[in-house]
Amino acid sequence: MSRFIGFVKKEFSHIFRDYRTMLILFGMPVAQILIFGYVVSNEIKDIKIAIYDKSKDNVTQEITNKILSSGYFIIDKNIDNDNQVEDAFKKGNIREVIIFEPHFAEKLEREGKASIQILADASDANTANIVSNYTSAIIRTYMKNELMKGELPFVIDTKVQILYNKELKGVYMFVPGTMALILMLVSAMMTSISITREKEMGTMEVLLVSPLRPMPIILGKVIPYVGLAFMNALVIIALSYFVFDMPMQGNLTFLLLETLLFILMALSLGILISTVSKSQMMAMFISMFALMLPTMLLSGFIFPIENMPKILQWLSSIMPARYFIVIVKNIMIKGSGILVVWKETLYLTGITILFLVISIKKFKVRLE
Repeated sequence: MSRFIGFVKKEFSHIFRDYRTMLILFGMPVAQILIFGYVVSNEIKDIKIAIYDKSKDNVTQEITNKILSSGYFIIDKNIDNDNQVEDAFKKGNIREVIIFEPHFAEKLEREGKASIQILADASDANTANIVSNYTSAIIRTYMKNELMKGELPFVIDTKVQILYNKELKGVYMFVPGTMALILMLVSAMMTSISITREKEMGTMEVLLVSPLRPMPIILGKVIPYVGLAFMNALVIIALSYFVFDMPMQGNLTFLLLETLLFILMALSLGILISTVSKSQMMAMFISMFALMLPTMLLSGFIFPIENMPKILQWLSSIMPARYFIVIVKNIMIKGSGILVVWKETLYLTGITILFLVISIKKFKVRLE
């Protein structure tokens, strides 16, 4: 019995000494419960909106203050003319535009009725539905509490118009996110496992003593995955267009170039993972834990980024998938060009170069 107890103690000692095992046993569950607990929510907060007040009277100001003081919305900009509405949506900064008709208070007094138009960006169908419902509810509450106290109640007619996705199809949201997730996993995970397999099996030595330099070796390992990942992207785009009726409002060639850039970024990340992984299992673990969960939860794929705590919003801002999803939505759904998504494109280009430079420096010509 004492031998058995001693053996158990030895196993505990081995586990506690191995920081990787401790990370899997305790770090991963804590991280997952915190991420899921804060991210998985149907509530909204700090949603950016724009106000187009054609009347600018005391009633429209009161309604605007009620909407902003609710805690659900923050104003991103005030719109001055009709041309700015579409530009505001295409830039992707706002989720909703609230339009007050001209002579709003005057019409309430004279006719007993005035109109408010709510324009919602339904490229994310769930968020558009929730945002428009919240706004309508706040306006109804204001009308009930402030305008219906007298003998002649006033009526505010709220008209909701859904833009870019009138039928509120979920595929408009899931196709860009699924595309980013699949390309990230296929490119980064398979590349990291492929290179790590060579190291683990000892065949990397053969490659390293060959006349080939490190750069050609890396390129030779990743080029097949560029082609395979690009074929995956073509299949996803074709299925989304022909099967799920996803629109293609923008330039297809531009979309494919952006997709190729994202694939190169994911491949460079996979190379970087392979340089710090000593086994295929470790490479797979890093790829799954560091890529799949953040891509699903922190990229805006499923849950609005505005709902997250500030620290998770900061983490989201460094997730490449977040920017690729914005690019795909803008090109396919809104028909945007490089003038709209140049910041996201520049970020993906910069982080690709950064990953490649670090990977090449860490790629050792001699195995330890």
